[in-house]
Amino acid sequence: MTWESWFTLIVIGCMVITLARDVAPPAVAVMGTVVVLLVAGVVTPIQAFGGFSNPAPITVAALYVLSRAVQKTRALQPFVTTTLGAGTSHRWALARLLAPTAVASAFLNNTPIVAMLLPQVTNWAERNGHSPSRYLMPLSFAAIFGGMITLIGSSTNLVVSGLLTEHGAMPLSMFELAPIGLPVALLGIGSLLVLGPRLPERRPARADLSDGYREFVVRMIVLRGGSLDGQTVKDAHLRHLQGVFLVELDRARDVIAPVAPDTILRGDDVLTFVGRADMVVDIQNAAGLVSSEQQHVAEFDTTRHTFFEAVLGPTSPLVGQTLKEASFRSRYQAAVVAIHRAGRRVHAKIGGVQLKVGDTLLILSDSDFGDRWRESSVFLLVSRIGGVPPAATKKAPVVGIVVGGVVLCASVGALPVLQASLLGAFALVISGILTPAEARNAVDLDVVLVIAGAFGLGAALQASGLAELAAAFLVAGLGGWGAKGALFGIVLTTVALISIITNNAAAVLVFPIAMSTAADLGLDPRPFAIAVAIAASASFLTPIAYQTNIMVYGPGGYRFTDYTRLGFPLTIIVVAVTVMLVPTFWPFR
Repeated sequence: MTWESWFTLIVIGCMVITLARDVAPPAVAVMGTVVVLLVAGVVTPIQAFGGFSNPAPITVAALYVLSRAVQKTRALQPFVTTTLGAGTSHRWALARLLAPTAVASAFLNNTPIVAMLLPQVTNWAERNGHSPSRYLMPLSFAAIFGGMITLIGSSTNLVVSGLLTEHGAMPLSMFELAPIGLPVALLGIGSLLVLGPRLPERRPARADLSDGYREFVVRMIVLRGGSLDGQTVKDAHLRHLQGVFLVELDRARDVIAPVAPDTILRGDDVLTFVGRADMVVDIQNAAGLVSSEQQHVAEFDTTRHTFFEAVLGPTSPLVGQTLKEASFRSRYQAAVVAIHRAGRRVHAKIGGVQLKVGDTLLILSDSDFGDRWRESSVFLLVSRIGGVPPAATKKAPVVGIVVGGVVLCASVGALPVLQASLLGAFALVISGILTPAEARNAVDLDVVLVIAGAFGLGAALQASGLAELAAAFLVAGLGGWGAKGALFGIVLTTVALISIITNNAAAVLVFPIAMSTAADLGLDPRPFAIAVAIAASASFLTPIAYQTNIMVYGPGGYRFTDYTRLGFPLTIIVVAVTVMLVPTFWPFR
């Protein structure tokens, strides 16, 4: 091995550890690795940043805009309503839920689909006496299966298509993956129907709002002529109370919410606080205030304030901080009343808990909290607890026509998927369905950067000779089993990597090894590329393997091992079907 090979191996190994331990966001880890390899001279600037000129990142960005329009106009709401009209049978309800979810995710980004379905599935399950944990993980997995069917079903498919283009081969067509993706999806959903009802019933995070977890809302009156009359909220030291949060001020039926720090208190003002029951005494003993009433949160007036579930993703700026360090209450105008982690409530002072990826926050805020933060990178999911599901807007049919047009143009070859998706995104902005700001905010820049930077990692594997060395090792170990043995090795390597790093990064790392393996054996490289695309989407083994898995982690009350329990047989299905069927549709020679 040359020094370039050793250096590349060490640097990429450090990146994998960084991603696996959530030391840094994926975009930072991947782009940082590319920069180190560039500075070391392993890759040239063109090789390092060639991903930014590849169609894959731009196509993914355009598809995010399409998905945002679907979410904003609630174009899938009729589908959601019909889906959740299922009966009481677990398997029949799952079938009604999973099959349409897989179909929808074949053409739309998985994240908004799961984000729309998750709160409604949870509410439906609770109304029918079912545990949401029986449905939410299968929901995420069904969305993943659907993404394997088409080119635009998953960003990983677009990445592999872009890598094929750089390799001098034809890109993937719209339904080229269907001969493998469709059987895998059918078998996978069938397995979910058998195994899903056997999932253990877990206690969801929102259950803490009932069943005896007594968070309180307290109303206090400012004494006329008292020590607080005429002071600002900040000077009265009501802004940073431990364990409680001032959510509104009622002055002669004129409600002020949120309450700004410079709001001047007046006698007879009614202040509403929310917080931990064991901290209520601090407010009740405060000078200048007298208790008005005390009531359980279940009786709280949700016309002005509402409970939300918010899930933290790997790119959230809150990860690694405490609520106090993040100034959560003042910055987000919301109160966190509980934190759930790995299926359990965190029993500690809420403000001092260091937040982690996958944490679910139970939040009390005004009714606009979801609209303010749903599209930000702060939360992977924001869902309102309870309430009537919103109806589709009048512009929903227009969005359906635009999305259908993009799929149709890309399917029949009238336009490449890049041009079709960009044209669709542009049409949504021009028509006023999305504002330019909404379109910009819809794009997950971290995913786009990971995809673009990952191309530089692939170039480094090839330029350093590490890809050829890995291929030679793989052929030596499995080449005796023939071409299928080598293909099995590629699939297994990909599946192992996506359990600890992002699926896009895993696909780019394994792709050059797959191409070198095919070259060493004198085989057509396309079957190996197809196998990488399918295997890189099989994110079933851990909650951190895919963002929809993280989204359902806390709301479903799951534990880490629940994913392995249900995901392991699904992973075996993907590996087996891929290795058996890929050579049938894409011959090795």
